[in-house]
Amino acid sequence: MNKPIIISVVNHKGGVLKTTTTANLGAALAALGKRVLVCDLDPQQNLTASLIGLTPYDSNTRTLFDALMDEAGFDDLLRPTSTKGLDLLPCAENFFAAELNLAPREAREFALRTCFEHTKRLSQYDFVLIDNSPSVSLVTVNALVASDFYIVPVSAEYLPLTGLIMLGNCIARFQRKLCPSLKSLGVVLTMYHRSENICRDVERKLQSELGEMLFSTRIRVNTKAKTAPSVQKTIFQFENDREGRGTEDYTELANEVLARVEAATVQPSVMEAANG
Repeated sequence: MNKPIIISVVNHKGGVLKTTTTANLGAALAALGKRVLVCDLDPQQNLTASLIGLTPYDSNTRTLFDALMDEAGFDDLLRPTSTKGLDLLPCAENFFAAELNLAPREAREFALRTCFEHTKRLSQYDFVLIDNSPSVSLVTVNALVASDFYIVPVSAEYLPLTGLIMLGNCIARFQRKLCPSLKSLGVVLTMYHRSENICRDVERKLQSELGEMLFSTRIRVNTKAKTAPSVQKTIFQFENDREGRGTEDYTELANEVLARVEAATVQPSVMEAANG
C-alpha cells in the first residue's frame, strides 16, 4: 500500500498564517497534479470553515474526535473540497475535548498515527498536510509523531521570531523519544513586505541563524488571502489569476516543498548505498 508524505504545519503562536499556508499549500500541490488531504486538528475549526464551511454539531454524527478516541480509521470522515485533488478531514466542535481525553491514556502520543494506519483511503493521497492549533499540545505531539516532516510558518515580526528557538527546543525534546525519524522541512517567512524595515530585519536574522533551513519563498502580505476563506475558496480560486500574488507565492512554495521532500527522501538511500 502506498504511503503518503505526511507534513505537519506547526507554530505555538497564532496569527502566522498557519491555516492559510496549510490550505493554499495543499491547493498548490493539487494544482501540480498531487492528490492531497488536509487535516484540521485545531479545535477552532478554521481550516474546515475556510474550505467547506462549518456545519451544526450533531452528537449522533461520527466526528474526528470520535475516531481519535476509538483509534479508528478516518475513511468515512474525508470530504472533497471545491479544489480538484484536494480533500479535507474536517474538525467538529467536540474536538475541544481531545486534549483532556487523551491525557490519561497509555501510549497517548500515538493515537493519530494508529488512526492513519487504519485509514484505507490514505493510500490514495500523495501528501497529507496537518493544520495544528497554536500550541505544542498533546494533539500537536500526536500530529508530529504521525508525520514525516514539519514546516514552521513565521510572520515577519519580532515576537514570533523570539518564540522560534523555544519551539525548536520543545520539538527536539520529545522527538528523540517518540519520533526520531521526524525531519524539519524548514521555516517559511509569511506576511512579508519588502518595503518594511521590520520585514527585512527579520529576514536577515532568520537567514543568518537558519541558513538553508529558511525557505527561499516569501509569502507576501495579501489582503485577498484574508478574504478567500470567508467564501470557502483557496487563494488560487479567489484570485483566478496565474500572476496573482498569492498564486505565485504558494506555487513557488509547493515546488520548493517538493524539492526538499525529494532531497530528504533520496539522501538516505544514497548514504546507505555508499555505506554498503
